[in-house]
Amino acid sequence: MAFPTAEELTALIAPVVATRHLDVEGLRVTKAGPKSTVAIKLDSDSRPDLDLLEVVSQEIGELFDAAEARGELSFGAGYLLEVSTPGVDMPLTQPRHWRRNRTRLVSLDVDGKKRIARIGALNAEETAVILIERNKKALSVTVLELANSPRAVVEIEFAKPAQDELDLAGRTFDEAVEETDH
Repeated sequence: MAFPTAEELTALIAPVVATRHLDVEGLRVTKAGPKSTVAIKLDSDSRPDLDLLEVVSQEIGELFDAAEARGELSFGAGYLLEVSTPGVDMPLTQPRHWRRNRTRLVSLDVDGKKRIARIGALNAEETAVILIERNKKALSVTVLELANSPRAVVEIEFAKPAQDELDLAGRTFDEAVEETDH
């Protein structure tokens, strides 16, 4: 049996993570010496806590061990299983990433220039998102079509966000779009 690929392992763990309402945001297999590493990044709209990650890690480990015992997988001399959340440096590439980071700052790379905005609501189809930017004292609202989204990552924010930005980010997509008409 060949060493399992990331795609094979993702398919194998899909039922386990689905029962916990989690999404696989990444799975990396590193074959290194006697022990290999399987690193899995999981997330959900409700943000998994350490207790849930521990339970899921145990379930995935048991699943891998059982599949290996049946001869369906071979990790060689063994494996190290790492289960965690993606972290803030994960690029926002799916509508769920934007939804999960609503009200946070995002750094966008637009034509080689860094642009910072606050994430607002997604539209009902999850094809566009509201971006809120501060120009001195005034707030501006723009609509970003996700199909044309530049590279975007959450920006670490140390100061408390301005309340007017949070209020605008908390509005529905349609309410925020109306702000652009004024």
